[in-house]
Amino acid sequence: MNKQQELQLLAIGFGNYVAVDKIVTILSPDSAPIKRLISDSREKGLLVDASFGRSTKSVLLMESDHLILSSLTPEELSARILANE
Repeated sequence: MNKQQELQLLAIGFGNYVAVDKIVTILSPDSAPIKRLISDSREKGLLVDASFGRSTKSVLLMESDHLILSSLTPEELSARILANE
């Protein structure tokens, strides 16, 4: 990262932030393939649950293959990204 690039952080709820440039995609957790992906990530130790016991409304897939669970919807997260640009 050069001096001109500024690290953009995305608030994903409950005081947690992720680097916007490390997000590959933001998914809804409702489909069976995404639920399997969450289960597989949990088994591999690549799951970060940032929902603090609330219902998971979005799943962030990171460049490092980690999955981050958030209680905010994908629409809320994408709106926050667009507001910071």
